[in-house]
Amino acid sequence: MTTPDRIDDVDALRGFALLGILLVNIMAFASAFYGLELADPTFSSIFDRAVHLVIALFFEMKFYLLFSFLFGYSFTLQMRSAEKAGEAFVPRLLRRQAGLWLIGVTHAVLLFHGDILTTYAVLGVVLLMLRNRSDDALFRLAKWLVILVAIAWGALGILATLEPIPLDRSAILAAAEATELAFRGNWQTVIGQHLMELSTIWVIVGLLQAPSALAMFLLGLIAGRHKMLARPRENRALFRRLLCAGLWIGLPGAVIYAYASVEMLDSPIAIIGLSVGLITGPFLTGAYVGGMMLFFGSKAGERLRNLLAPAGRMALSNYLMQSLFAALIFHGYGLGLIGKVSPLATVLIALGIFTAQLFISRWWMARFVYGPLEWVLRFITIWRPPQWRKPVEAR
Repeated sequence: MTTPDRIDDVDALRGFALLGILLVNIMAFASAFYGLELADPTFSSIFDRAVHLVIALFFEMKFYLLFSFLFGYSFTLQMRSAEKAGEAFVPRLLRRQAGLWLIGVTHAVLLFHGDILTTYAVLGVVLLMLRNRSDDALFRLAKWLVILVAIAWGALGILATLEPIPLDRSAILAAAEATELAFRGNWQTVIGQHLMELSTIWVIVGLLQAPSALAMFLLGLIAGRHKMLARPRENRALFRRLLCAGLWIGLPGAVIYAYASVEMLDSPIAIIGLSVGLITGPFLTGAYVGGMMLFFGSKAGERLRNLLAPAGRMALSNYLMQSLFAALIFHGYGLGLIGKVSPLATVLIALGIFTAQLFISRWWMARFVYGPLEWVLRFITIWRPPQWRKPVEAR
């Protein structure tokens, strides 16, 4: 494949990851019950639960891992870019991570408390410190991060099952009602709710998302060193193994996780299901990588790659744009539809947003070198204004 094709493969995977992240995140915008131990009583039919089951089965706990893997892979591209420019890598990377953290904080306060960028900013510095470790050392660390986190949550689930604490349903319902009222309010109440959520969400980030994301960072770094995604023909056997492992290990684990998190949400069994999802999720994420890379080699896959790649090239802008669209739909300073839209309608809204982003991204990237926020982050990284518009002859 030519060099542009190789870059398109990585960008297309990033565009694919954007779709999965949107389908998960929009559920948090649509319902104040997301993340609580009770399902939304307004949408509790078999059909509503089936939609949540599909999202949990194929998207939750997998696509932020895919994004994390690609972050680690892109880390090696950043290293090569600095080397090619003849500049020191460490200062560039530290400026980039600081810029990413500032963008993430702004995103978390104004739009979505479930922001992942601040976590990535911190973990990127950890990755910087580990960058010279051998492949074997990185793989062992990634493996044990996944295993130990899964064991910890599994042990917590078993203890909670043996000594269950009665669920205070009235308190959960009251908390959900208060959250819904806050998100239906004005800018002040929405930001206030975000700040309150951020004061407690660190538990989930620190004890669940961050270790798994770091593990995928490390695997992405290993893959980037060997240019795995830049040499698709040479790695077809590896992609097939990833696909098989995902189908035989990742998919059954995802079934257990999805059933426990949807049908047993008010039971400690849900925590055990979470631990199963934590240890098997990377396998299904690997299957997504392997399957998509194999598919990109076909005629239909090439068309899909060309459709997804522009969105992936401006993934940071699109990630925040997704939150902006969702906030305008579900928060009070917009349409204020939180708690009023069914799970299926929420999925259709997400697909509509993503479709619009595909067209917007294609139009934008045909005219500009970077997405809007990518340009800002690049400015911070290299500490000088990068090129903005593409030359006319390159369009």
